[in-house]
Amino acid sequence: MRRYRAVFALVVLVCASTLGYSYVSSPANAAVTTYERQSELPADERAQVVAPRNNVTVVAGHGMKGESAALVAFGPEGTVLYHNDTHHGYFDVDPVKGTETTVEYVAEHNYEGDDCGGKCTVSVVERVNLTTGEVERVYSQVIPQDRGANWHDVDRLGEDRLLVGAINTDEMYVVNTTTGMTTWEWSTTQSYPISGGGPYPADWAHLNDVERLDDGRIMTSLRNQDSVVFVDKQTGVQENWTLGADGSHGILYEQHNPDYIPESEGGPAVVVADSLNDRVVEYQREDGRWNRTWVWTDEEMKWPRDADRLPNGNTLIADTNAHRVLEVNETGAVVWSAEFYAPYELERLGTGDESEGGPSAAAANLDSRDTASLVNGSEAPSFAGYTPRKVTNSISFVLPVWMGLSDAAVAVLLALTVVAWAVLEFRNVSLPVTFQWPVRRE
Repeated sequence: MRRYRAVFALVVLVCASTLGYSYVSSPANAAVTTYERQSELPADERAQVVAPRNNVTVVAGHGMKGESAALVAFGPEGTVLYHNDTHHGYFDVDPVKGTETTVEYVAEHNYEGDDCGGKCTVSVVERVNLTTGEVERVYSQVIPQDRGANWHDVDRLGEDRLLVGAINTDEMYVVNTTTGMTTWEWSTTQSYPISGGGPYPADWAHLNDVERLDDGRIMTSLRNQDSVVFVDKQTGVQENWTLGADGSHGILYEQHNPDYIPESEGGPAVVVADSLNDRVVEYQREDGRWNRTWVWTDEEMKWPRDADRLPNGNTLIADTNAHRVLEVNETGAVVWSAEFYAPYELERLGTGDESEGGPSAAAANLDSRDTASLVNGSEAPSFAGYTPRKVTNSISFVLPVWMGLSDAAVAVLLALTVVAWAVLEFRNVSLPVTFQWPVRRE
């Protein structure tokens, strides 16, 4: 009796200590608190929290269920220039042309008003001056679905026109923000069978990125079809330009945020966060086909969701489940990094929008770095559409800020130990219970 109690007590103590240490020592957990506290100080009293880097770096954090989502800007000297955690998730962030420190971003927050008949999501486009903190609402919409059915990307086409990528309806549309009128729209259902992708109609295509090209075409990312698609506004999908295919995970696996590099910069090429392959890749258009010309990953990378090519050939990366943002140079070396909880997208101001002005990997002669198991187009086994990478990344995304997969395993062991101990204690308790038969009524 005493022996098993000692064993259970030891396991509980070790597990609790391990989880406690992970909580207090988690860099991402500490960073969340540090950035917020620094933003509350006067600007001249803020300490350096990340390594200095030329120009302002803006990071949009997705968060989970409203936990620790934030839009943060780091100044060139490595201090917090701006911090905002008003919304439950932040996604696309773009510089506003003609300004030095003003950006537009896409964000969301939960909404449970009577007019939506239950849980809804408010998706917004807002403009903020990072120096003054002044925020202006540009466009918003109440979406009659819970989080996940929102906007991840909106691109400005003109003074009063926005190109919206709507996950909730799996479509792209152009809206006039002055009149509220939709002037053009395209639905994924026009070109793709509902038998592919995710479950229809909920999160079927997961259209998570839009980009208008200089020639008028629109490039979009259909995450659940593992495809980057080019759409002519008059004729629809240009099938011979599609990069990837549904289920062809050796090419792309539920990608995010593809950036187009034009011929003037060494393209046509596309640099893209190949999320569930835990890598960033680039494909070059050669002889009417897409050929992979560059890949970058390391042992830490988990579910990257943004990669921007800078004019100097370096690449900025948002590594969501590794809770970090980083910059790698032409040789593949990491030259700048920062801890950040669940980053979705980042921008280096003064370098153009996303990969605007950045050279292709071929033009810049970039060195690849590939330490992942998925090499030369090989694909991991799957069951019912789920691969080991998808399972582990899905688990990582819903865990608390400070908890990794090993910590989750320790937490499960702790819970099982407590339950087993309680069951054994109950079985060893001796409570006298007597019954009299027959029961008599007087």
